[in-house]
Amino acid sequence: MSNIEIELNPVDFITVGTIGPKGQRMFHLQAGKRGRIVSLIIEKEQAFALSEAINELINDIAERYPETAASVEDINSWDMDLREPIEPVFRVAQMGLGYDEDSNLVVLVAQELVVPPSSGLDSDLDLELDSDEEEIEPGIARFWGSREQMQALSLQATSIVQAGRPDPRQNGRLVYYWT
Repeated sequence: MSNIEIELNPVDFITVGTIGPKGQRMFHLQAGKRGRIVSLIIEKEQAFALSEAINELINDIAERYPETAASVEDINSWDMDLREPIEPVFRVAQMGLGYDEDSNLVVLVAQELVVPPSSGLDSDLDLELDSDEEEIEPGIARFWGSREQMQALSLQATSIVQAGRPDPRQNGRLVYYWT
């Protein structure tokens, strides 16, 4: 199986949204560039952790580079709705954030959740596997955006999580960042 590698640098938009009623919502991380739309399935806890990690990274960048500080106070002027078609490429296992000071862009890296065929678990997305395949390389998506776009994503993720049922328990730190 060839692994999926997606690179949108820079994105035209990036957002988090849900489909379905409360208690059954499916969370989507979505980004796009020049008409290409990439949707990934994430968990509620991942959306919340992503929001917190983005805030932490943006604050760290602002301390290191105060001359380039940017801020988004209100996302009402931003179009943060999911775009059609919403066709998930994969379910996310883990995410990370980074910052490139030369381009002044933040990168969100999402790695695919790979369910080994021997696990007996069904994945929500079809995996096309050869039975003799030993190792499955997870897909990777990299979404590069401005600090303002990432701040808007953080505010949107917080809003979407708070619109649902009370906060679920978290199992540790779900998003890491590096600069």
